[in-house]
Amino acid sequence: QVQLVEFGGGLVQAGGSLRLSCAASGIIFSIDAMGWYRQAPGKQRELVAGITSGGSTDYADSVKGRFTISRDNAKRTVALQMNSLKPEDTAVYYCKAEIKPMAWVKTFDYWGQGTQVTVSS
Repeated sequence: QVQLVEFGGGLVQAGGSLRLSCAASGIIFSIDAMGWYRQAPGKQRELVAGITSGGSTDYADSVKGRFTISRDNAKRTVALQMNSLKPEDTAVYYCKAEIKPMAWVKTFDYWGQGTQVTVSS
């Protein structure tokens, strides 16, 4: 059974920083792309940042220059460093990973349980 567990959410003042991390565990043959999504109340879930297994990154325009995604393939972790946080960054943040549990099985999308990030003005 594959599991993604997130750490690091919380309450921070505008202009502050938070670091989110996500660890994958269980029966895993390989991990392709990993990413962070967020969902604010009344809004659709949106991609915040993604990173391929080779380290190529992609960011939503709203977070470019403020957030940095990174991963450690050996530890099966992905992190999101969030700087210069704004109230509009308030949301539940979810980790997602494209994981192949076994060599002969297709790749599936797995999601973490979500972690709340609240930025006060």
